Amino acid sequence: MKTVILAGGLGTRLSEETIARPKPMVDIGGLPILWHIMKAYGEAGFREFVVALGYKGDVIKAFFLDFLRFQNSLSLELAEGRVDVHAGERENWLVHLIDSGVETETGGRLKRLSSWVSDGTFMMTYGDGVADIDVRSLLAFHRRHGRLATLTAVRPPARFGALELAGDFVERFSEKPQTGDGWINGGYFVLEPEVLGYIAGDQTIFEHGPLTRLAEDGQLAAYRHEGFWHCMDTLRDVRLLNAMWSDGRAPWAVWKKSAQT
Repeated sequence: MKTVILAGGLGTRLSEETIARPKPMVDIGGLPILWHIMKAYGEAGFREFVVALGYKGDVIKAFFLDFLRFQNSLSLELAEGRVDVHAGERENWLVHLIDSGVETETGGRLKRLSSWVSDGTFMMTYGDGVADIDVRSLLAFHRRHGRLATLTAVRPPARFGALELAGDFVERFSEKPQTGDGWINGGYFVLEPEVLGYIAGDQTIFEHGPLTRLAEDGQLAAYRHEGFWHCMDTLRDVRLLNAMWSDGRAPWAVWKKSAQT
């Protein structure tokens, strides 16, 4: 089963980082957030990826073209121009890097991938959010409900610490990872090819018309995820996710949990 990752947006709210690279290539712990997302899917057994490129897509292409060289030790025979990559960590992934236009909206990017995903159920997410979602359970939920689309509903992360006041004094301070109020679209989808018929063209924003119409048609299910989810929207998010990684408390790194058991 293929996993689509939308990785072509401009990332304007993170301009400090995205002036030279696309947002999916912003690092967490020395590797792009795109790698973290793919690593989590790969751990669950989803190893074929279709990455929709747009803004500075060449940076993503360059990363994967030189992936083994970046990740492993090398020996260079300069006279012959030979490069030998020594044994090391290698991802068992098949990655399709597809140009989908710089100005194309989210729905349009998905529509441009029609020939890649029209053969059956597929996963889809954005290239800027990490989570500890059990994507196998998400897929099972989708199949049980038999709808054209399933989104993952998550709690919005708290942007600031919560204060409990007693008069002029702080009685309790807590930096909760997520709030308990409401649900938002967490961006981890399971979709049937028929969803492509809800998308008009390049300028269709997937989160507006298509999802609205799918809901009106009774074809949009919601998988509730109570665990960790965080989107990299601002420089504060970049710093927070990097701090969590450095401190060894990155809930989305499910592959590390598997290695410890």
